[in-house]
Amino acid sequence: MSIIEVKVPQLSESVSEATLLTWHKRVGEAVIEGENLIDVETDKVVLELPASNSGVLTRIIKADGEKVGSEEVIAQIDTAAVAAQAVTTRPAAPHAAASSAVPPSVRKLAREKEVDASNLHGSGPSGRVTKEDVLNAKQPVNPQQAVPAIAPSGNRPEQRVAMTRIRQRIAERLLQSQQNAAILTTFNEVNMQPVMDLRNRYKDAFEKKHGIKLGFSSFFVKAAVLALQKFPIVNASVDGTDIIYHGYFDIGVAIGSERGLVVPIIRDADKLSFADIEKQIADFGARAKVGKLTMEELTGGTFTVSNGGVFGSMLSTPIINPPQAAILGIHATKDRPVAENGQVVIRPMNYLAVSYDHRIIDGREAVLFLSTIKEALEYPGRVLLDL
Repeated sequence: MSIIEVKVPQLSESVSEATLLTWHKRVGEAVIEGENLIDVETDKVVLELPASNSGVLTRIIKADGEKVGSEEVIAQIDTAAVAAQAVTTRPAAPHAAASSAVPPSVRKLAREKEVDASNLHGSGPSGRVTKEDVLNAKQPVNPQQAVPAIAPSGNRPEQRVAMTRIRQRIAERLLQSQQNAAILTTFNEVNMQPVMDLRNRYKDAFEKKHGIKLGFSSFFVKAAVLALQKFPIVNASVDGTDIIYHGYFDIGVAIGSERGLVVPIIRDADKLSFADIEKQIADFGARAKVGKLTMEELTGGTFTVSNGGVFGSMLSTPIINPPQAAILGIHATKDRPVAENGQVVIRPMNYLAVSYDHRIIDGREAVLFLSTIKEALEYPGRVLLDL
């Protein structure tokens, strides 16, 4: 017998504990090196815990839903044992595919397609789930995050569901922001026609060269960086009675996912090209859907861009992501009548909002900051030429 311990991954300094979600293996089952044993949820991200060695899972020390700390032992694997033919503890649900019946390559495809492979009927040998099974399925991934069915009980049925750790952390940070900062919001409108024209003119050549579509996100990030460089106080943060001016531009991009809102960070955005920014945002969005963002990618940031327009929002007052001092809210671009040179014309207009911490940012700086973003979007050639 050669027993090795399964430990919780090293958590970041800002994360004190995590929650175990669902074990993908049962006691007595064979495990393969690199195979995911269990998902571990922190207040920032959900991590996969892969097996460090092949063998048999002989003991589960911490069960589903338990709180654990960094490097805590949660299970044991016997690397010299052979899996038993039958498992008597925690029997699998009828017709559900056991984790061992889902090869790693198929499990990866299932995550990408947002399919819960454990609930599929395997059509392969010995009930093994195939890629075709995944492609033909239409089941959502992470069913534990879905709104549960409310069982009938009288005339006013209810269902009580515990918040996930990520949702708890989101709630805490939003309250922290509103309680600890003097938040004020200023608005402006921007004519998106110049950006749309520029994008339409070069989008095919851009995609052919860089292998990524030219969206609008890179324009907003670039415009925000230009304004932050002009008004450093907006890129600052508060620490007690000190103001910390950041000499770098780490831009958080708010992304909605099934597990809740996440804000991965584009590091040194001022040094990146439009293509670099588009690729990072696309990568963040894809990995946010399957919970693959790392804690490092979700930590830090000096300013945040939140695009509620993708969901159809016309106007909002975004909440600052502490300890940052400001956040840019982007909304849906709609054709609206505007006055130009004494004439009423129809233009694709977008309402922009900047919420800021009035403790360190005065109204003048906030208004001029947003005006700089507006100007950069209405004259995008200046951003491209660094003018």
